[in-house]
Amino acid sequence: MDAVEFGGTGQGILLLHGLMSRATTWWTVAQWLRPYGRVVGIDARGHGRNPQRGPWRTEDFVQDAAEAIETLDLGPAIVIGHSMGGLHAWGLAATRPDLVRAIVVEDVVPDNRGKSVDDWKWYFDAWPRPFESPRHIKAFFGSEHAVEYFEERVDGWHLIADIDDLYAIAGEWGERDYGGFVDAIRCPMLVIEAGKGGMREGQMREVARRGGGTYLLVPEAGHVVHDDAPEVYRGAVEAFLTSVSISPV
Repeated sequence: MDAVEFGGTGQGILLLHGLMSRATTWWTVAQWLRPYGRVVGIDARGHGRNPQRGPWRTEDFVQDAAEAIETLDLGPAIVIGHSMGGLHAWGLAATRPDLVRAIVVEDVVPDNRGKSVDDWKWYFDAWPRPFESPRHIKAFFGSEHAVEYFEERVDGWHLIADIDDLYAIAGEWGERDYGGFVDAIRCPMLVIEAGKGGMREGQMREVARRGGGTYLLVPEAGHVVHDDAPEVYRGAVEAFLTSVSISPV
């Protein structure tokens, strides 16, 4: 486990990143979360500085998150997940309710059966290898946060995660329906959907309904809502924290 302590005290808040990303990409969000508690992010296996390489089943990632909460004494934690991290938040809330007080899930759906990693391999194949500089990365992806996915080596900037590992992780998502996780959740839940994220329509709204949670659609945002519409995202999360009796100090 590779954890990043963002600061704060009291209520544990665990941040789970998406595929290809890493814990440090939560830095901006963590700044306004700190008054609400002790904010910690973890690098998922195969990502960032986490040296663990597989196995890649969703349950393995969920167990890692559970161990982080227990080892770092964060529980019962507020768990905030983006994309892949949102899936892991569902799994954690479903299987270890003793460790989870509430969850925030951003732009992920429980059922992607029929989709294949082959559908988006072309996207990775189109990348320059390596990138020449951080500005090259920003220009290619059109975003600031993408730089944190990469590291500088002798010949240029390379993705920290291994592409084949990413394919193996995402491959499972096209074969499984994670609705069982959703149906087992009993804690408060906020579901945030990106209007331009490309997720299968209607599933996130249905997740909120089935789980008795709160649903928010952010029409103007792409997949990373907390970067594309930061004030909207912040307002929704802070209102949710207040609703579960967590106030800034």
